[in-house]
Amino acid sequence: MSFPRPALRPLDEALAELLDHARPLQGTEELSTFEADGRLLAQDLVSQLQVPPEDNSAMDGYAVRSREVADEGVVMPISQRIPAGAAAQPLVPGSAARIFTGAPVPQGADAIVMQEDTEPAGEGAVRILGVPRPGQWIRRSGEDAQRGAVVLARGERLTPAALGLAASIGMDRLAVARRPKIALFSTGDELVMPGEVPPAQMKPGVIYNSNRFFLAALLRRLGCEVTDYGIVPDRLQATREALDRAAEAHDLILTSGGVSVGEEDHLKPAVQSLGSLSLWQIAIKPGKPFAYGRVGAAHFMGLPGNPVSSFVTFLLLVRPFLLKLQGARQVAPAAVPAPAHFTWPRADKRREFLRVRRNARGGLDLFPNQSSGVLTSAVWADGLVDNPPGQTIASGNIVSFLPLAELLS
Repeated sequence: MSFPRPALRPLDEALAELLDHARPLQGTEELSTFEADGRLLAQDLVSQLQVPPEDNSAMDGYAVRSREVADEGVVMPISQRIPAGAAAQPLVPGSAARIFTGAPVPQGADAIVMQEDTEPAGEGAVRILGVPRPGQWIRRSGEDAQRGAVVLARGERLTPAALGLAASIGMDRLAVARRPKIALFSTGDELVMPGEVPPAQMKPGVIYNSNRFFLAALLRRLGCEVTDYGIVPDRLQATREALDRAAEAHDLILTSGGVSVGEEDHLKPAVQSLGSLSLWQIAIKPGKPFAYGRVGAAHFMGLPGNPVSSFVTFLLLVRPFLLKLQGARQVAPAAVPAPAHFTWPRADKRREFLRVRRNARGGLDLFPNQSSGVLTSAVWADGLVDNPPGQTIASGNIVSFLPLAELLS
């Protein structure tokens, strides 16, 4: 007796359910600010000082009272010299102060005339060649960071610029979210590892395991600690044992292959026998055979075996899940509108993600082979077109473009 299969879950509905399960991990780690690039900030950074601490010059030049330079060509005596790091004396009325970039603006001055707009006017004097505006070339105290302000919020990914900003408010160590611990394995008797069998000796039906390499790289880019359990044979007991072992000390078990409906696809019954499976099969192309559940205390995610399907479902579903585990505030990629410079006449009932690349004319070109097994499409592409169900595309149509530069960061 056969039973009807459950309807495929829409992507947005499936992602919302996944994110509801993705509670931020407990525990933080303290790192040197030098070592925190790419990590997720675990607490707000509040500035304890003004940055810059006082008004300072944005240029090498001369500090003046703008009202005293009403015309071009005014000659002024130089009353003091203020290098960066030195204290400034109040500006003598009717004079200019020689000042350098980063040096404090003397009391009384309200503008900086850059050096290129001046010329010497004899010993100890300078000629001002332009009429300055009040506030010209002055960096105000606190314009970068105000005392008491949150300069970096909890959940932000730390970039090189963010590390510099943290250092500018005196932070030599930062509290970051702990790294998610991921157990990774592949299933499939057809898989062998590069280096184990030379290409000339590959048996019929055997392929190299490419998914293991890009999935491990994607996980590490997201700040995860990865334990690679290798290739698990296509047998139910072996799959159960691998899942049971992986669940002991990991936050997430990530697999590729074995989540479809074939007789050799054992992950679904193995997960159900050890825990629970709450998501199975998503209405997207490529990537329909995606699964989510729990094995013990660990989350479980099963990705399709076809490499592009595995790649796309990781970016759309696993990536936001892992970001939320680390407390990220922004987990969904931002799509941008772009013109299609191709046609797509074959509408599909599922939501499609097409591999495309931007061209010199500002539009998108389509990789000619959109098969889920053609990994060269993912290497060639610099983004995905998010095409709604039942939607054809004519050249010139505006489509929703997801840049891989964001999805791979």
